Amino acid sequence: MGKIIALANQKGGVGKTTTTINLAASLAALEKKVLIVDADPQANASSGFGIDVKSLKHSIYESLINGVEPDVAIVHSEMSNLDIFPSHIDLVGAEIEMLNLDKREHILRNLLLPLKEKYDYILIDCSPSLGLITVNALTASDSVIIPFQCEYFALEGISKLLNTIKIIKSKLNPSLEIEGFLITMYDARLRVANQYYEEIKRLFQDMVFTTVIQRNIKLVEAAGSGKPALLYEVDSKGSINHMQLAKELIEKDANRN
Repeated sequence: MGKIIALANQKGGVGKTTTTINLAASLAALEKKVLIVDADPQANASSGFGIDVKSLKHSIYESLINGVEPDVAIVHSEMSNLDIFPSHIDLVGAEIEMLNLDKREHILRNLLLPLKEKYDYILIDCSPSLGLITVNALTASDSVIIPFQCEYFALEGISKLLNTIKIIKSKLNPSLEIEGFLITMYDARLRVANQYYEEIKRLFQDMVFTTVIQRNIKLVEAAGSGKPALLYEVDSKGSINHMQLAKELIEKDANRN
């Protein structure tokens, strides 16, 4: 039985999609069967694997709104263990269309539950908002990874996300847990980054991943080329950091079982 993990933070630009793409690729390289669910209308997790989202006949939008089976929309990547449930700009209007649907908060959960038999990890790349689709993602998930940049505004906004998680846990998904806080885009040369890193560790203690994702231009270049860093430049810091993260995640799960 697989595990569904949402990557969420309502603040944009903290590395959610980059983490989703590269963590998924690293898990796949470690022989785990992985599905990326692109729940962001920007569809960057899809284009980050070279998918031409404009030419797609089916996407997560059709599954959420029209009941199209996920298997019809899922695209295989060039990595044998990694598939993508792609997004499309049409997803922008999905929240309004979902308002009148029955059990609207559980639609994504019902789509993904049968897929837990096929995948070891299902990673949901959430949009930078706390709207209905993100609520669906958190309701469908076993846990949530919160990518976190070491700066003031990232720390300031985290209370809203934690409150949302608390509400979803109490009303929609009692089993939802925080997998961990992940420090991203980290530059150890900056005093302010080190100060906020220490503050985050003080606040959240062992809920912070040991692995830190360092600021690395190769991650940006890889995304632009439609590849994860592992396939773009395997020896880059970005590739190495995400492989460490994948190993840490697998080890955490092994220790729980």
